[in-house]
Amino acid sequence: MKVETTMDDQLEEGHYKKSPLDHKDEKKRDSGSSDDSNASDNSNKKFIYTPEEKKLLRKINFATIPFIFSIVFLQYLDKVALNFSAVMGLFEDTGINGAEFSWLGSIFYLGYLIFQIPNQYFLQWFPMSKYLGTCLVLWGAVLGCTPLAKNFTQLLVLRFLQGFFEASAYPCIQLLISTIYRRTEQVTLFGILMCSNNLGIAIGGLVGFGFWNLNGLYGLSSWKWCMIILGCTTAGIGIITFFFLPDKAKSKWYQLTPNEIAIVEDRMKDNKVVQNKVIKLKHIWEALKEIRFYCYIIICFLLHLVNGCTSIFSTTIIKNMGFTNIQSILLNIPSGFSAMCLVLLAVYLSHRFNENNYVGAFMCIITFIAMLLLTVLPIGGGMLAGILLATTNPGSAIVLSVIGNNVSGYTKKVFYNGVYLVAYCLGNFTGPLMMIPDQAPRYIGGMVGFMVASAFSGVLFLFARWTFVRDNRYRQQLHEQNKLPPPPSTINGESVVDLTDREDLTFMYRP
Repeated sequence: MKVETTMDDQLEEGHYKKSPLDHKDEKKRDSGSSDDSNASDNSNKKFIYTPEEKKLLRKINFATIPFIFSIVFLQYLDKVALNFSAVMGLFEDTGINGAEFSWLGSIFYLGYLIFQIPNQYFLQWFPMSKYLGTCLVLWGAVLGCTPLAKNFTQLLVLRFLQGFFEASAYPCIQLLISTIYRRTEQVTLFGILMCSNNLGIAIGGLVGFGFWNLNGLYGLSSWKWCMIILGCTTAGIGIITFFFLPDKAKSKWYQLTPNEIAIVEDRMKDNKVVQNKVIKLKHIWEALKEIRFYCYIIICFLLHLVNGCTSIFSTTIIKNMGFTNIQSILLNIPSGFSAMCLVLLAVYLSHRFNENNYVGAFMCIITFIAMLLLTVLPIGGGMLAGILLATTNPGSAIVLSVIGNNVSGYTKKVFYNGVYLVAYCLGNFTGPLMMIPDQAPRYIGGMVGFMVASAFSGVLFLFARWTFVRDNRYRQQLHEQNKLPPPPSTINGESVVDLTDREDLTFMYRP
């Protein structure tokens, strides 16, 4: 433990010796291509699958990915149903105005935020399938009841409750991915998660067009049919999730053979997640002392300022370009597919160059350009170029991948994900409020704020990467000097298997 304490002091104060390796070797090691046989550097080397693990991975994917895709897809589609409702008769039926509509976009995230504290407790104490399935049914019921609202106050309460129950989805899915998949696999899974979001935008345009044609059926406006049908679909998925979601690495739904159980145990060692019901305060304190913890929380907040705008106001912005109501809905389709392409590009670049934070910074530049185009281009169809690029999902996928790859210790990972969601809520809550109705159709103040947020996020990505490289260099020096101790099996006389990334000095970060 003396070595661990010394390392923590050095991490805190930044006392690092210069690496004896020249720049070329340093770059090689950072990219994972070093010839050094150090076992502690395995996290940076390309993993080679055996035929048995390939078969197991296909089995895991077949049983797990449909749940990840459908839950995240519906969660996003349910959330942005308000976006389409803006041109489907919501204003006329309820008598709300533009400022009140902004509050409906924001209040969702207040409910989302408030639920994060009990959510951290429920995640560790209840089976994920039962917990998440119940929340799906509840938020589906709330969404299905939204057409009963007659005024702003009733809509406000229902949107708050919808956000309250939807708050379970992302933490559950993030923890599920971190628990079941290897670290090298997680960036792809988080990419799928964000693609599910973007598909919600694209398919949402087609769904919105379908709901538009239901206007007047049985005396109900199209926005009401939108809420009813989506709410019932979500509740149905919730029932399936309750009974059939594989929520742990050795789930019975994977039908593991004895040989596959051994492979799963090796995979669990790789992702450094040991599920348990003990909330370890020292894990939380360790996270709070890490400067990169604050980097990623601020990045999340800043990126989701932009997301709060685009997820609620994209249809309104497109309509202000001179398009009709139905055209405004349908033009969300190409923006959704464009966002998917950017997420896939981020995933490809991350795998190709074995980099996360550089890719995250690059994606922030793209978001900055999108906001710039919406600010300077003449009002009209040309502004669609900005809408096509106006997504923060690639950057968000990188943040989630970094947390999944580089944070170990079950309570610490849950805490990171929980505070990430708090920043997510605050960003999405604040973003719509920056769209001042008096500044329409340009919303100059909001757009300038979003550009600053995107640029600063890129800088924070670069700084966080530097801290990872610095820490890896220090651990590599310990190895080269034969001073690298094995991971502690006991701390204060107690057996330890749930180690954090700072307790396990053989743990190498993926920058």
